[in-house]
Amino acid sequence: MARKRTSGKASKRSPDDTVIENRRARHDYVIEDTLEVGIKLLGTEVKSIRDGQASLAEGWIRASSEPLSLTLHQVHVAEYPNAAASHQHEPTRTRALLAHAREIRRLAQRTEERGVTLVPLKIYFSGGRAKLLVGVGRGKQRHDKREDLRRKEAAKEIERALRRG
Repeated sequence: MARKRTSGKASKRSPDDTVIENRRARHDYVIEDTLEVGIKLLGTEVKSIRDGQASLAEGWIRASSEPLSLTLHQVHVAEYPNAAASHQHEPTRTRALLAHAREIRRLAQRTEERGVTLVPLKIYFSGGRAKLLVGVGRGKQRHDKREDLRRKEAAKEIERALRRG
């Protein structure tokens, strides 16, 4: 039996497929709210992120109401290997985030509360533009983390038992 041929376009990935996640964030924080914001990037940074060469693990976000700004700190975006040395970006530079003024003010007010921080959750492309999902997180205590691990392990055991029959 012959296999059905597909066109080359179907097998190629779309430009919006790249997603870089911060898996550690949901382990360390209880995410209360999320917001999608734009990121101001250089050309070599866009290409590196499309290749999946970025890390959100050490990243954090600062929202300030005076002056009104939202900035991304300590996110590592690897240098793009095919670019000339004169056109490379600094891997951990501070990047401006793009959001409406009322959203920035609201985030700045939330971070003034004790124990609340802004956490980068994921970078992805939407309509050809880089977006960052920002989470308003409250730090988990050690016992909360253990409880989550127990709950996940119990769910895995139930799933295994159901599969066995």
